[in-house]
Amino acid sequence: MRAFLSVTRLVSIWERLRGSFWFLPSLMAAGAVILSFAAVQLDAAMEADAYGRFEFIYLFGPEGARAILSAVATSMITVAGLTFSITMLTLQLASSQFGPRLLRNFMRDRGNQLVLGTFISTFVYCLLVLRTVKGVEGSSFVPHLAVAIGVVLAVAGLAVLIYFIHHTASSIRIETLLASLADETAATIDRLFPERLGDEEPATDVEPPEFDQGYVIRPKASGYVQSVDSAALLRLATEEDLIVSVVTRPGSFVTERDVLLRVLAATSLPEDQTDALRSTLIVGIERTPYQDLDFSVRRIVEIAQRALSPGINDPTTALYCIDRLREALVRLAERRTPSSYRHDDEGRLRIVAEPVSFEAVAVGAFAAVAHYAGSDTDVLEALAPVLDAVIAAAEGKDRARLVGLRRSLRERLSDAR
Repeated sequence: MRAFLSVTRLVSIWERLRGSFWFLPSLMAAGAVILSFAAVQLDAAMEADAYGRFEFIYLFGPEGARAILSAVATSMITVAGLTFSITMLTLQLASSQFGPRLLRNFMRDRGNQLVLGTFISTFVYCLLVLRTVKGVEGSSFVPHLAVAIGVVLAVAGLAVLIYFIHHTASSIRIETLLASLADETAATIDRLFPERLGDEEPATDVEPPEFDQGYVIRPKASGYVQSVDSAALLRLATEEDLIVSVVTRPGSFVTERDVLLRVLAATSLPEDQTDALRSTLIVGIERTPYQDLDFSVRRIVEIAQRALSPGINDPTTALYCIDRLREALVRLAERRTPSSYRHDDEGRLRIVAEPVSFEAVAVGAFAAVAHYAGSDTDVLEALAPVLDAVIAAAEGKDRARLVGLRRSLRERLSDAR
């Protein structure tokens, strides 16, 4: 239960909800249900003269109220269908133009969810208020305030529709998309590498134990490791007097036969402890950028690769991607790689986990873009100074492969000229 309530697991659940089209519209529809009942009850408790100077609310007869609510409900559900169709078309365009990995960003876009939720909730509200309008002689009831709120929601829906058109056109611009990806990548770097170069470094003269004779924990289902709750893992290891080796890392694909954790324990490891340790690693069907830095960078690289493909041939977009790669990798180069070892409050070794390698991420990104650039001098000339800037920022780190890549890049650039 502790692992289930951990911050990392709650973040994972929240990210799944945020990336769905149903969550926010469902909340808004539930709010519309509550608002409709509250407005009708308030109407029932108020007399006609209680509206005071707001007498313009008290203008509708039963037939007029029904006509207005019916018109608003019909128009809202029609526009909701149109909005959904445009959203699906945008997803198709984004998938073909920028890559299927970018669909996640469009699906979790709060603006699209808010627009769809506005239309659906207005429809639900008008439908529920409509059923309370009575026109039988002697027992007529018209919820004037509730009808007026429905009109206000209809006007708000028109404003939201205008916003949706602008937002959709803006969201498929490459500049907007790359800015969003760069922000997510920066957040991932800050999360995984919180300390800058020059900060006090922890002691690293630790002799790691041998885990060959330890217990092995495997996943219950195949998928991608999305995140590791290191805080919960450290707490469990401390409470149960364990030493845990995290064999895999976020972004890795694992099957039921692969090893997630190796555990050294003084006594036998019961099943409940095994399940608790396993639950500190979240495995899902897709990679996510929360703790997967390579995936965050690769999404920018993928856009550059597609832009440089013969079918698209858009080197300007590739140049935009190179600029964003420089922003991300210089930021990463300025951060100190965290220690592979985690200790408890008493200084005892509890966790061994290999951190993300700066050089591996940087070389993978630059090599992929350089490969697809071919002999395009514009792209190669833009890539060379960016590589220089990253190497300069990585002073004190292992950068031999980056230096070799720079040498190769300059040779290719010389041959292309």
